[in-house]
Amino acid sequence: MNKEKIINELEKKGYKNIFIWSDSKGTYYDWHSHPYNEIRYMLKGKMKINTKNKSIVLNPGDIAEVNAGELHEAYILEDCEYICAQKH
Repeated sequence: MNKEKIINELEKKGYKNIFIWSDSKGTYYDWHSHPYNEIRYMLKGKMKINTKNKSIVLNPGDIAEVNAGELHEAYILEDCEYICAQKH
């Protein structure tokens, strides 16, 4: 996966504050929400995101978007690297 190409595509779609993040297996992000739409584009590893209505497991190449104000939590199932982006 070409990180630069992915970032360029996200910028064309109006995403801002784009950065690459990594987490270690076992990291947990407790229930929270954001004032903006949030996207995760998995580059390596595995992550599970739960909302009140669904559960998503992300593998390399997968994308998930959580809407502004939507409560969610995340479990890092394998060491991972992913692209984060926001849309207001």
